Amino acid sequence: MKINSKELRKTWLNYYEEKGHLNIGAVSLIGDGSTGVMFNVAGMQPLMPYLLGEKHPSGKTRLCNVQGCVRTVDIDSVGDQSHLTFFEMMGNWSLGDYFKKEKTKWTFDLLTKVFGLDKNKICSTVFAGDDSAPRDEETAKLLEDLGIKKENIYFLPKSDNWWELEGTVGTPCGPDNEWFYPLHDKPCSKNCDINCKCGRYVEIGNDVYMQYKKTKTGYEPLANKNVDTGFGFERVLMFLNGYTDVYKTDLFSDVIEYMSKVCGKEYDTEEESTKAMRIVADHMRTTVMLIGDPNGIVPSNTGSGYVLRRLMRRAIRYSKTLGLTAEDLCKIACIYIDDVYKEAYPLLTEKKDYILSEITKEINKFETMLVQGTKEFEKVVSGIARKNEFMSKSNPNYVPEKQISGKQAFRLYETFGFPVEMTVEMANELGLDVDMEGYQKAFEEHQELARSVAAGVNKGGLAGQGEMETKYHTATHIMLAGLRKMFGENTVQHGSNITAERMRFDFNLDRKMSDEEIKQLEDFVNNAISRKLTVTRLEMPYKEALASGAYGIYNGKPDEIVSVYVIGDVDRQICGGPHVKNTEVLGKFKILKEQSSSSGIRRIKAILE
Repeated sequence: MKINSKELRKTWLNYYEEKGHLNIGAVSLIGDGSTGVMFNVAGMQPLMPYLLGEKHPSGKTRLCNVQGCVRTVDIDSVGDQSHLTFFEMMGNWSLGDYFKKEKTKWTFDLLTKVFGLDKNKICSTVFAGDDSAPRDEETAKLLEDLGIKKENIYFLPKSDNWWELEGTVGTPCGPDNEWFYPLHDKPCSKNCDINCKCGRYVEIGNDVYMQYKKTKTGYEPLANKNVDTGFGFERVLMFLNGYTDVYKTDLFSDVIEYMSKVCGKEYDTEEESTKAMRIVADHMRTTVMLIGDPNGIVPSNTGSGYVLRRLMRRAIRYSKTLGLTAEDLCKIACIYIDDVYKEAYPLLTEKKDYILSEITKEINKFETMLVQGTKEFEKVVSGIARKNEFMSKSNPNYVPEKQISGKQAFRLYETFGFPVEMTVEMANELGLDVDMEGYQKAFEEHQELARSVAAGVNKGGLAGQGEMETKYHTATHIMLAGLRKMFGENTVQHGSNITAERMRFDFNLDRKMSDEEIKQLEDFVNNAISRKLTVTRLEMPYKEALASGAYGIYNGKPDEIVSVYVIGDVDRQICGGPHVKNTEVLGKFKILKEQSSSSGIRRIKAILE
């Protein structure tokens, strides 16, 4: 079955809408902090409250959509035929409505009657069971009754057929039923099946049966059984069109064709240029999606903004190997905005000028840094080569040095703004590695030095810990909560200075706040004060703090205990304190000035009257 991306999107949504599902559309790519992840990494993630029992605002129990996701843990693998940083998941959900019988039939019918796959070639895997949950015989029987051959149904362990969000607590989970289909009819051996590593069988998607809730010690049954279906949009599109390379689908083909024309190199004929084209195509697509998101972010040196900066700078570096200019990268962004995603993500069109402006600004910043940093990197590499040459002449048994020291890597970062990931990548291309342990040590020593010389500034930017400083500190928490509510969860603190007379607070925003917005923020803070909210201090491991919805800057280990200050229903933030016990003592909050601090950073000066 040949199908383009726009047709596949419509086919999926129409199929489930005809079965009573509400198309809820896609939500922000930026994580809301409730699950401790920076970006939405799974289509079901925004639906967690409803999978855990809350009623969906629509009142519906059958939902569907195509949801964008961002995962960057495999960023170094991007450049092959299948890895992506932005991808979409075609999903549908049952919130305590239908369960295994209906879902297995619908997926089977979709694959065979809509996509035209041969039922005799479909393979399926189900949970084999263990001490924590029983073997899923029910799903296996349903599959066999639908016409899937018994020998094509495999029982696999939890590592293969159990779904849960790792590192989280209180999230739904359960056994899953995965669907596979062969790319061709030529087995590599007598034992060639879905467990074979030859790549003949492709996982098309899976149906997760959420029967449990994850706890600190194991699992407990959910009050309502739910279904979570996830089919990878790009993977299914690639498979249905007979490709083994996702970059040959219409999601990327125009971008690849444009780059090939500019650089004069045919795609998929030369390994290095093909890898570069894939990296640029993927990273620029993710860049467009993150900047153009409803809660859009911009490149920065912290949090999600740093991830975006890393993606963009990696794309820029590889674009240079292809001879692409800043104008070419903007043209690539336009292809995604004006054609590929015009219908599915209309907000990109509305934000087009803004997206292109942010891309251009980051390219300009990176150009200067890249020239200076590359020269310094080359000096470091030349120094290692000269040392090896000299030592080899004087000592026949000398083992050549093949590592950039941690201090050298940190100097490239601290002095020239050269990301350590780029140093590692460029070093690996030359057969060298980087002493990351030494880099981390140098980084921590630098942080400690910065803290010690920060002229009396201590926790939370306080110049002291007197009564008024403590009040101002609590007020900054409430104000940040208001800013995040107004401008999105990606809004973070970029600096704070508090005295007994006033507070100064820096945060990321790419424009001046309007008078109406300043008034709205003042009202938000004063409302929290007037409600006489209790301020509570909790202690818990950092990863549990994130899972509970807390946010804040912390550079320690996941299991280390942190303090979380909860201000009523307004704010839950990781912080070292100190804070007042109730907001009623704060008085009246008034913003004196809102101004630019640096590029993309605004500064608020305020007092408590």
